[in-house]
Amino acid sequence: MSEVATEAGISVETLRKIETGRIPTPAFFTVAALCRTLKLSLDDVAAVTARKADRADAS
Repeated sequence: MSEVATEAGISVETLRKIETGRIPTPAFFTVAALCRTLKLSLDDVAAVTARKADRADAS
C-alpha cells in the first residue's frame, strides 16, 4: 500500500480512506495518478464505474 501511495504521490492515509469508502469520490487527479501507478486505463475504470452506477440506479 505504501509503495502504491508513494508512487502515485498521495499519502497512505488517503489511499486507505479511498479503499474503505471514507473518500467516496476522490479527486480526478488522484484517480488518474492511481490508474497510472497501477497501469490501469482511465477509460476502463470510468466504464466500470459507470456500469456499477447504472446497476445501482436500476435497483
